[in-house]
Amino acid sequence: MNKRYRSPYEAYPFLSDASEDLRCDFEIMTDRLASMTGLLASLCDEEELKEELLKIDEMIYHLNPSLRTFFSIEQEEIEFLVKRIGELEASNAHLYDKFVLPAGSQRGSLAHVLRADSKAIVRLLYRFEEKANKVEPSIFDFANLLSGYFFQLAMKFNTIDGVGEIPYKSRNYK
Repeated sequence: MNKRYRSPYEAYPFLSDASEDLRCDFEIMTDRLASMTGLLASLCDEEELKEELLKIDEMIYHLNPSLRTFFSIEQEEIEFLVKRIGELEASNAHLYDKFVLPAGSQRGSLAHVLRADSKAIVRLLYRFEEKANKVEPSIFDFANLLSGYFFQLAMKFNTIDGVGEIPYKSRNYK
């Protein structure tokens, strides 16, 4: 077997990890999620929402090394996210029945991208666990909560930005 080339300019020390070791993939995905959350925060004129997004951005960065080290998100932070999702759900309940298109304002659409990226992280966690790795249940919970948060936030931004939700009726699922 040939020795793998390692660039002296390598951007991250784990980029050359074996393909079956999904930890670096997880770290890259959470880095992207944090970066895009920071972008969404930069689009906020509403100081309270901006601060909330930066708080969640920091939590995502704490999630980042969880598979390589340990899960450092505090229970209070998880409870904050659960509470915030509940508040957003209550204020958005009248906006949708079942499904909406992942569209809307620029901020709403970006929140939908973050929702989808969060689900991709959950899927990667299941693949990692299937390879006989232990994943703390709270990591699954937190990643799933992020998806729910960004879904509700998308509708909040669409409302603030004056863009209505577009109902979606699946041809495949009744």
